[in-house]
Amino acid sequence: MIRTVLLWALVLALGAFALQWLEYRFLVRAFSWQVYVGLIGLVFAAGGVWLGWRLAARARPETFARNDAALASLGLTGQEVKVLERLAAGRSNKEIARDLGLSPNTVKTHVGNLYGKLEVSRRTQAVGKARALALIP
Repeated sequence: MIRTVLLWALVLALGAFALQWLEYRFLVRAFSWQVYVGLIGLVFAAGGVWLGWRLAARARPETFARNDAALASLGLTGQEVKVLERLAAGRSNKEIARDLGLSPNTVKTHVGNLYGKLEVSRRTQAVGKARALALIP
């Protein structure tokens, strides 16, 4: 923790120094004002990209452990789990049918069964509840 605080203190001190140096160079009219605005904009843009990259990078769980007890208590079949996984991937009924070699009506039946067993009424609810119960990654 101390290392992180010291590192950020150094970064902020260097940033303040750079801004003071730019202000001095501006006062002595070494460059036109557009150059200073461009440099400051470039620094803030680079900092924003770096910060966004750091915030977006999330640690992924190393392994997924399916909750077999929840599977058994809900009475989900293997085919329904496969359909649920594809629902979570955002596939349509036709795409799921094509992937699993089923008819679209059979997929509709499986989706209806999933809704009933999970006690939901929409795909997003089904996927959310399945993830909360650790049925799908």
